[in-house]
Amino acid sequence: MCPIDFMGISTYGKGKTSSGEVRVTKDLDISLEGADVPIVEDIVDSGVTLNYLMHVLEQRRPHSIPIAALLDKPERRLRPIHANYVGFEIPDQFVVGYGLDYAEQYRNLDEVPPVK
Repeated sequence: MCPIDFMGISTYGKGKTSSGEVRVTKDLDISLEGADVPIVEDIVDSGVTLNYLMHVLEQRRPHSIPIAALLDKPERRLRPIHANYVGFEIPDQFVVGYGLDYAEQYRNLDEVPPVK
């Protein structure tokens, strides 16, 4: 059996920059003890959110917590986070599309267009 659950966490709200305050918008409904718990992330940026999330999840005693991310911006890192699986490394630019939004807009773009 492979249970699936989702957790919602936000630091951006409706702006382009992080507020720095991590907010859990939806917690998990299942136990993580002894489980392999992959985190699937759209973008790894400053690492503040993932660092917070890792500490929260580690307290629930999982077996492992690998991180997979579509995009990684290592130049922006403020906390020591390493994604185990990365689709693309990108420069320090604000991006939208393919599920990434700006103030709840542009998620529906079918690509991450280059920022000029």
